[in-house]
Amino acid sequence: MSAKPAASRLGPGSIPVRTGIGLRAEHYDAILEVLPAVGWLEVHSENYFGAGGKPLDYLERIRAHYPLSLHGVGLSIGSTDPLNDWHLTQLKRLIRRFEPALVSEHLAWSSVGGRYLNDLLPLPYTEEALYHLVARVARVQDALGRQILIENVSSYLQYAHSTIPEWEFLAELAKRAGCGVLLDVNNIYVSARNHGFDPGAYLRAIPQRAVQEIHLAGFTVKQVAGGEMLIDTHNQPVCPDVWALYRQAVQHFGPRPTLIEWDTDLPELAVLVSEAQQADAILEERHARAA
Repeated sequence: MSAKPAASRLGPGSIPVRTGIGLRAEHYDAILEVLPAVGWLEVHSENYFGAGGKPLDYLERIRAHYPLSLHGVGLSIGSTDPLNDWHLTQLKRLIRRFEPALVSEHLAWSSVGGRYLNDLLPLPYTEEALYHLVARVARVQDALGRQILIENVSSYLQYAHSTIPEWEFLAELAKRAGCGVLLDVNNIYVSARNHGFDPGAYLRAIPQRAVQEIHLAGFTVKQVAGGEMLIDTHNQPVCPDVWALYRQAVQHFGPRPTLIEWDTDLPELAVLVSEAQQADAILEERHARAA
């Protein structure tokens, strides 16, 4: 694991077209000690909403060496609850302090009647829901004073009254709201296996210019009545089929900043760096072919 040279405080800049890893508390000290050769780091925004303490101190020190992306999991942008103004205020404060190159949220809802669920739940894909999401995303972008990215989520059930394929819904949301897309290739694969659609068709439906970041992760196979279901657990290496789909994505969209997500059963830092190096090799292959 080669070390990255120490740097002074970095400016806002942009995310390099390389692979990053998710910053987790278990790896704070190792990252500062080793300065692994990854392109950037992504953090879950809500973990740093506090007024002080160790998480913010570590993030300040780590930010001196790496570009950042902020990835939200709790805004519940797809809910019919009013948008949480406190949440938006904290997020805006975090953006001002750490100057992330990218800010993202999920195409999902997680609250109803002010009660929050510990999950990212899919939406019904209808014109009514699309109209609702366009307005919500526009309001968030106005509040933050910047564009955000919206990530597709994995799903295990579908709404019987959905009238728009998910990929068309996401593409239209990006067009109407002016947001970008965080394309989670693993989530596409998981949902495609669970629901029986063509993951390649999903990729081809998303506007090339909208995709500004890609996620890769691992999943778990669960046996259920009548077959199996894939669960997006982020606790395994990226599987060969997802690597193959990622190659298709890079071929279609061109090289994009890519993240290795690993949230539970965390391995040693070196394992994440090794996964990132595999993704970087695919990005470099695409650069070489385009040269």
